[in-house]
Amino acid sequence: MTDQLNYETEAAAPVDTAGDLDLRFRDASLPVAERVEILLSQMTLEEKAGLFFQTMIAAGEDGTLSQGDDMFGLPATDDYVGRRLMNHFNVLQTPPTAELIAEWHNRLQEAAAATRLGIPVTVSTDPRHSYTDNPLSGMLAGSFSVWPETMGLAAVGDEALVEQFGDIARQEYTAVGIRVALHPQIDLATEPRWSRALQTFGEDPELSGRMGAAYIRGFQGAELGPDSVATMTKHFPGGGPQKDGEDPHFAHGREQVYPGGEFETHLKPFEAAFEAGTSQIMPYYGMPVGTEYEEVGFGFNKSVITGLLRERYGFDGIVCTDWGLINDAAIFGQPFPARAWGVEHLTPRERMKKVIDAGVDQFGGEADPEMLVDLVNSGEITEERLDVSARRLLREKFVLGLFEQPYVDVERAGRVVGSPEFVAAGEAAQRAAITLLVNREQTDASGVERPTLPLARGLRLYVEGIAPEVAAEYGQVVETPAEADVAILRLQAPFEERPTVFENFFHSGSLDYTAEQIAHVREVAAAVPTVVDVFLDRPAILTPFVDGLAALTANWGASPRAVLDVLVGDAAPKGRMPFDLPSSMAAVEANRSDVPFDTADPLFRFGHGLSYSA
Repeated sequence: MTDQLNYETEAAAPVDTAGDLDLRFRDASLPVAERVEILLSQMTLEEKAGLFFQTMIAAGEDGTLSQGDDMFGLPATDDYVGRRLMNHFNVLQTPPTAELIAEWHNRLQEAAAATRLGIPVTVSTDPRHSYTDNPLSGMLAGSFSVWPETMGLAAVGDEALVEQFGDIARQEYTAVGIRVALHPQIDLATEPRWSRALQTFGEDPELSGRMGAAYIRGFQGAELGPDSVATMTKHFPGGGPQKDGEDPHFAHGREQVYPGGEFETHLKPFEAAFEAGTSQIMPYYGMPVGTEYEEVGFGFNKSVITGLLRERYGFDGIVCTDWGLINDAAIFGQPFPARAWGVEHLTPRERMKKVIDAGVDQFGGEADPEMLVDLVNSGEITEERLDVSARRLLREKFVLGLFEQPYVDVERAGRVVGSPEFVAAGEAAQRAAITLLVNREQTDASGVERPTLPLARGLRLYVEGIAPEVAAEYGQVVETPAEADVAILRLQAPFEERPTVFENFFHSGSLDYTAEQIAHVREVAAAVPTVVDVFLDRPAILTPFVDGLAALTANWGASPRAVLDVLVGDAAPKGRMPFDLPSSMAAVEANRSDVPFDTADPLFRFGHGLSYSA
């Protein structure tokens, strides 16, 4: 790693009102294992229980501590830290500037320092560096540099670029105090309808493994340390083969199926992640059906967590469940049941015990230490079992250097986050990830046949999905296709509307465009040479209109300027398809959800991508 974290504010001492604490756990000259034991031996049951819960936390827009969040039903920060003694949080909405995020973080650490032992907070986040419209799988970039989604990095296929991204994201995260990345997501996108494919590295096990390992190296470095961001790699043992592509955030998507018998194939990217040293693992919501493993959600699944992850792979890092396995909740004011698939009949207490018995260390999206304390006091879980996980959780705080440097330099955060160098790197990656699928020849004014792309600047442009003022930087914007030299249409992959606002964040269902959408594209293409750019958050069925297009590009998160820069040749498209693009919904429905490259007669195959001629 090239930078050093030089924070100006020193760690506060714990509150030792009785004067009887053994403070040697703060002695950085001692081995981490010894420091862990010194601290653990002084922790009450309640303090140990607080370690086991990592849930969402809000931040005030002005950098102050939150007094609660009605949208997600979150309590005030003081309740989390002071009463429940929690010190792991997944930050949701953040203030608009890096300086304010850093100020919020420091206030949060001050609140933690005021507790009896002064155990610092570990702040985590979902992805924040790419375009997304799903707040539950990724966060708006805000003041951070903006890159293509993970699938776009896979389209470029360059390990050095992925590692560069990880290193830049690490620097931006650590500048504001974020020390755990709830990513990368290295599931295999073998079921084309699955809503989470965009955040994966695609369909190929070998590519996903290489890219995932590079991603981890970028965030963590050669080994986890004070300059690192720990990665929580997900979703073990691979969340791609969902029945009918439905997502297990919801009861109708709870089943994970393996009609091709390829369970082992989905483990391959995780083997590369273990080799790269990923610090944490998150199991998925889904429950395996028809395998040798227990038919319960992976977070409850002892045969998977202990038998497969701990024993077969020897993983001794932190295992944190996906969010909300224990208690029902409300999101956007609507009831949202716990994702307790296969154990819906169990009480929350029984579910919590089953998760602990499975070998998990931490409950994601839960904030109920009192229940865990009661399970120990009743004899259903031993305190010695809690100590096993507490050691892992404390060990990481020590290794990350949080006890020595819990605070961040506010002024430095403003310099690092969204620096011109980082922004430029993200924009270059957006352009590079764009994938040229079709580039048909057109006859120019002099009668010469030449490829449609790159376009000349200054043409008359009819645009849809691009702001006219942005398009005007590249040509003369006109109001109808008939007036244009070329039309540029930006489309999104189709999805089915679902009953709730929350569920519509997860694009699911058919990949077919409507008859009206198809007719419109065809009508424009019949009037003028037409270039279509598609945001492939899922592999859309482009067959009905592709033959009529002059050119077709795909992107996985790119600004309008990034797309237009490629279309006019200021930058070259370097992307290659990270999955097979199916030719019909019939082929999708016949696809075995666990088998890579099982879609018959794809429109474009994995690895397809054209280049501009020299």
